[in-house]
Amino acid sequence: MYYDHLLKPAELEFRNRTREFARSVDAELLRRMDRNEIEFPKELIKEMGRRRLLGARFPKQYGGSDLSWVGEAAALEEIGVLGSAATCVYSMPSIVGEALNKFGTDEQKDKYLKPLLTGDVWAAEALTEPRGGSDFFGATCTARLDGNDFILNGHKRFIVGAKGADFFLVYCRTNFDPQADKYARISLLLVERDRGVEVGSLYGLLGSRGTGTGRVVFKDVRVPRRNLVGGLNEGALIFNTMMVPERFGSVAAIGMARAALEVAVRYTDRRVTFGQKIRKWQGVSFQVADAITKLDAARGLYYIAASHLDAGLDSRRLVSEAKHFATDMNWQVCNIAMVIMGGISYTDVYPVEKFVRDARLGQIWTGTENVMRMLIQHEYYKELLSRGDQCRAIEQDATNTLGMNEFEKVYADDDQEKLNTLTPVE
Repeated sequence: MYYDHLLKPAELEFRNRTREFARSVDAELLRRMDRNEIEFPKELIKEMGRRRLLGARFPKQYGGSDLSWVGEAAALEEIGVLGSAATCVYSMPSIVGEALNKFGTDEQKDKYLKPLLTGDVWAAEALTEPRGGSDFFGATCTARLDGNDFILNGHKRFIVGAKGADFFLVYCRTNFDPQADKYARISLLLVERDRGVEVGSLYGLLGSRGTGTGRVVFKDVRVPRRNLVGGLNEGALIFNTMMVPERFGSVAAIGMARAALEVAVRYTDRRVTFGQKIRKWQGVSFQVADAITKLDAARGLYYIAASHLDAGLDSRRLVSEAKHFATDMNWQVCNIAMVIMGGISYTDVYPVEKFVRDARLGQIWTGTENVMRMLIQHEYYKELLSRGDQCRAIEQDATNTLGMNEFEKVYADDDQEKLNTLTPVE
């Protein structure tokens, strides 16, 4: 692999162990998940835990591997070849674990994080509500204090593990002051399933099947105050932190695209038309070239984002760019694989049709493409406009260096006053 030199020995060893795990997964298990014959793949999770593959970045004292974001990126790509369902279950301990590791108490880490990383229990993140997906701050799920307990009510949907999770990380409104700032309304609670959590329904999904994805319902569920993660009304802070591993998990899209492309490329080296292998036709070979270029570009962007995170820098923009680019690339490459294989790829004889179905989800989950665009441009404007004159003043390189140059720079109605004071240069 061209990128192995970017990995340190511990990262490379972990990547190789993850790759070996991906090679060992029973194909029939994946087929049964895709046929909805398995509601939740507990055996798969237990094996991940047994091999110490979960929560790669977290401290060893809790069952992690003390690895970097770069190491996790390499591992996620290998899991990606199994499809988006396996990616979901592999990523969740990293997402939920981020909140517990950074904001949880020692008691919460011992009780929830340790067994989560060994695969003995499973967690789900309860974020999205029926009334809105990206409108996080408009949460209507409520938790009102009653003595030492919160009384939790509301619905969450599109919850991976709604059917199989042992506990839920639930974002809910705890500040009911109408004038409260939106960043001070939400809290985060750990809610065990056996406290009365109900599964409202399971969804029939286009792809990413077998993960028990559904709606969960909370009806007067009592949650001890000790299950509050972080401070009261500090859920927005935790949300912003957890969005990083959520979106970072889409690096697995590279593995999905790689897998679909490899199936297609092997096919083009065997399929013969008009007396030669179809890989010899430019219409095919050039599409392969475009696909592999997109794939390598996505990997490069993710590795830049990962190294940025490892340096402890604010990486929201880079992670959003990587997620946006990689999931879009995955959709494009999976479709290229389908096109160059022709009609057979539209059947279930090859798994390309499954990768196409899985790929579409990546452009929706953990922030849609347009949400990523909004965040990327916002962060770029903030960075550029706060930079001042640290870089070259490019505007000064314009060909017109006469006074007329300033006369022509009109940005708003208020500039009319400036125009009245300027005299055009003849």
